Amino acid sequence: MMSTMNALWWLALPILLLPIWWHRRKREQHKAELLATSRFLPRAEPRQTREWRLNDLVLLLVRCLMLAVVIAWLADPVMPRRGDTVVVAAGTDPNWVEQQAAQAGLAKADRLVMPAAQAIAWLRAHQREWRPEARLLVLGDVPMPALVPEFGRRIELRTLARQPENKARRVYVASERPEQWRRVFAAAGIAIDETPGASTSLIVWDRKDAPPASLRAPLWLVTDRAAFPELAKAPHVDGLHYADSARGRLWHAEAWPPKNAEAARALLDNWQHLHLGPPSYTAPSRVFEAAGTGRAPEPSGALRDMLMALLVALFVLERILTHARRR
Repeated sequence: MMSTMNALWWLALPILLLPIWWHRRKREQHKAELLATSRFLPRAEPRQTREWRLNDLVLLLVRCLMLAVVIAWLADPVMPRRGDTVVVAAGTDPNWVEQQAAQAGLAKADRLVMPAAQAIAWLRAHQREWRPEARLLVLGDVPMPALVPEFGRRIELRTLARQPENKARRVYVASERPEQWRRVFAAAGIAIDETPGASTSLIVWDRKDAPPASLRAPLWLVTDRAAFPELAKAPHVDGLHYADSARGRLWHAEAWPPKNAEAARALLDNWQHLHLGPPSYTAPSRVFEAAGTGRAPEPSGALRDMLMALLVALFVLERILTHARRR
């Protein structure tokens, strides 16, 4: 739908006749007065003619080009220039990529490497850049999208799940009751550091005094809001207050430290889903056939930056020519 609506802007091309009509009009008005010595002559209305000069023709051409560029920018043209392509998710095993490309008959096809999380969305937006006969193969550990994407052309997806990275979550606890906090993280197998460092991902600040200004961490669990002015008017959801600060993101709840296993599990789940984000799952290998009744491809805007730069240049040139014409 979006692509169809953009293409309708080409119907506005007749508006290019507007500058021509504007230039053909006589915009300069002259005031004529009768001379005393010529009152006996028969009255005749003055006749004015408009002669085309070189600067008029150049100005007319620039204005027509400006309107044409504006229409092209709104229509968002895309030139199908790409051939057979293998899209590879960053970090994929090169040997496996060569094997799969050879099996698909695309060993000599162009290679395009991009982040795995952006592959599907990027192809969805740029699919009009490929020629109709071109073949597309996507390889790698591509995350499963929330909805099954629809494409206007055939795209084959072959995935290979990578080994999950062992991301150590490092926790530092500053509290007068550290044993209660140790039980919370011990259930998840998370060790607690004796001192905070650059790799500390979570700081538990269970004290009345404020932390040092140099102490930083992506997430803080705070039990006393008085030590953090950012939490004074912080919004809250289900009893969890949250705010961003120069030290990192701050969380506060009146019920901390957790009193039972259920509360500890809820705290760890919130840490995973609200801060670290939900884990991604590899999409299954499949072939996306061209959706004949699906939504039209979204415009890619591949030429919009260039058209906008050209429009700015034409506008500056038009202002210069208009100023020179009036002098």
